[in-house]
Order: sequence, then structure tokens, then C-alpha cells
Amino acid sequence: MRTALAASCVAIVVFVGAAVAQTSSNDAIAELIAATEISEISKASAPATLSCPDEAPAGGLIICTGPPNTDIYDASSGGGLKARTDTAGLALIGAPRLASTSITLSFSGAASGDTAIALTPRDDPYREITGLDCDKVDARTPTQKDHAGRSWVKKQKAFKTFYAPLTDEVKFISPAKGPFSSPFGPTRKYIGISKVTGKPCESMSVHRGLDVAVPVGTELVAPMAGVVTLADLDLYYEGGAIFLDHGRGLKSVFIHLSEIDVAPGQHVAQGERIGATGNTGRTTGPHLHWAVKWRNETSEDRSGDFYIDPKLLLEMSEK
Repeated sequence: MRTALAASCVAIVVFVGAAVAQTSSNDAIAELIAATEISEISKASAPATLSCPDEAPAGGLIICTGPPNTDIYDASSGGGLKARTDTAGLALIGAPRLASTSITLSFSGAASGDTAIALTPRDDPYREITGLDCDKVDARTPTQKDHAGRSWVKKQKAFKTFYAPLTDEVKFISPAKGPFSSPFGPTRKYIGISKVTGKPCESMSVHRGLDVAVPVGTELVAPMAGVVTLADLDLYYEGGAIFLDHGRGLKSVFIHLSEIDVAPGQHVAQGERIGATGNTGRTTGPHLHWAVKWRNETSEDRSGDFYIDPKLLLEMSEK
């Protein structure tokens, strides 16, 4: 492979020679050669046939490998396009938390066919949390609603931003050192009274992240390499928040932060410090809330995106 790659790079230098004479841009040559090397290496390492796991947990991640540009459809729910393998031959597909016992994927391109994947069902608990300040659950006053609305616009913009992956390895580490407290998946019913209006309130929600019980100021690191798409210390519900795009549709969300050390557009490596945990936003105590959202890169409809279980990503990475 090295000989063929070297020869292709020489050919590129000769081919662009006339253009370089006109532009006098040595940087253009270097960028073109580097881009070609990456492309050739990715194509050479991509599998010749498509392969997906035989089983996966609901709420987890399905990783398929195969020839580049292979379209993968969900044949078990109307045949919608769910993913496409990239130049490295990787495609990531989220398995919904409430998925049925199996999913059938069909694929077309250099490889074609279908595969059935058995899904392990979840048994997420139901919890009631009483005695809360309702203003920590919902935006109730005009000022709170305005703050929440502006925060929502920022978050939606960040979720619609996609970056290419910085690595061909899909492996996660914990973003903070501490015990896990609240898991991903439970349905929670909140019951309380507003300190502002004095009125009672009830609301239901699903906990779509993994909480790490750590004190304010605990170092927060990138669980996998990625590009920052949001860094804001003043979101209404989330408080200090960082969104980190890992590529292939995966985005980590870290909230309730006390410090932010990165800026939108910044590239960070796995294990690199990006901020510190805190007790900001709508929270009842210090902790890190880490969520991971799977977004269908082949669709412009963001309503089909959903959160997957970060703990399952960590367990998958340990295998």
C-alpha cells in the first residue's frame, strides 16, 4: 500500500504542477497530497462487505462496517434511510430506548442485502420526586420563559451542526472521575410548589443522560475526540453547557458546568480538559449530566434524532 500511495502522491504533484506555477502556492500542494493520503488510506482499510452485530441493547449504538457509501435502511419501520458508511467504512445507528425486540437493516451500494439484529429490552424504573421548587422544573414567569426560549434557539442550532469525525475509532472514556448516580432511562414525575407563584406543579420527563456524582470544580474531559459546537455558561435549564460533536452523528452534551475552557469550532482530543463540573441551571445539587444524542446524518429532519445511553457506550468501549 505504501508504494502505491507514494506513486499516487508523485502523480498528483506532476498533475498540479501547472496550477502551482500560476498560483505559486506550495501550501495547496501539501494540502492536496495530505487529503489524498487520508482518502486512499481510508478506502484501503474499509471492509469489502457490510457487517453489523447480531445483537445490541435498546438505547445503545449499532456499529456497522462495510464499503464506503453503503446506504443502510431500517426495513423494520418503513424502510427509511438511517445511515451511510463513510470513507473509513463506518456507520453508526442508534437503537431507540423503547425499541422492539429486533431491528432489520437492509443495505445497498457496493454491498447489498439485509440483516436482523436482536435488541435487548430495557427495564427502566419509574420514579416520583417530591418537594421540588417548580421553578427548577419549568419556566413559569415571563422572564424565565424568555431565557428558556433564547437557550432553546442556541441548542437547536448546535444540534443541526455536523462535523466530520476526528478519529476512525469509536471508543469512549468517562468525562469525569466519580461514581454514577442517576442512570439513563428512568421516567420521573416531579411534584412541587413554585416559590415565585406559590402554585403546585406536576410534570413528567425521561432522564436522557447519565449523572456523575462529583463536587463543583471537578475536571471535565472529552470522552472522545470531537469539535465543540456550543459553549455557553448561561442556558436556562442546563446552566453551563458544552456540546461536543464526535462525528458520524454522535454528539455529547455536558450540562450544569461551572467552567468552560473551550470555544465553538475548537477541536479537542480524547481526555483533553474542556471545563469543570458545577451546580448551575435547573439542578438540585452538584453533579455532571452527560448525554449523548444520535442524529441521522442522512436526514434533514432533526425530529427523528434521539438520546442513547452513555453507560452503554462506555461498556462497549471496554470490550
